[in-house]
Amino acid sequence: MEVSLDLCRYNASPHMVVRSTIHILPREMFGLSTFGIAMALLKWIPLRLVDKLLLLMANFTLGNTDRLGLHRPKTGPIELKNATGKTPVLDVGALSQIKSGNIKVMEGVREITRKGAKFMDGQEREFDSIILATGYKSNVPSWFK
Repeated sequence: MEVSLDLCRYNASPHMVVRSTIHILPREMFGLSTFGIAMALLKWIPLRLVDKLLLLMANFTLGNTDRLGLHRPKTGPIELKNATGKTPVLDVGALSQIKSGNIKVMEGVREITRKGAKFMDGQEREFDSIILATGYKSNVPSWFK
C-alpha cells in the first residue's frame, strides 16, 4: 500500500490488487503507537479481547475497509501475526487516497497484456509500469522456537 501512496504523491494513478485478506490498523491511536498500545494491553487482558479492541478502534477511525475491496481476515490482527507472521498494515495515508479514488483497488488479475492487465471483473486497463509484490511475512515467530 505504501508504494501506491508514494506513487500517488508524484501524480501517478496507481491501481493495486490485494489477493488475500488484510488487517489495516491506524498507525497511532490516541497519539500512541498502535502496537505499543496492543503490547501494553496484552499484559492485562487476553489476546482475543485485545484484537477485538484493535478492530473496534480501526473500524471507528478508518471505517469499513470491506467496501473499499480490502477484506479483513476472521482471525484478529495479533492472533494472526502470532500464528502466521502476517503483520497488519499500519495505515500512513494510503486509505484516505483509496477512499478519495486516487488509488484504485482492483479485483484479481486475470492476465497481463502487452499494455497493461485484464482483471477478474472483466475490466482491462493500460499501465506504464507494473510492480509485482508478494507481501511481507515476518519471521519473528520462528526466533522464539
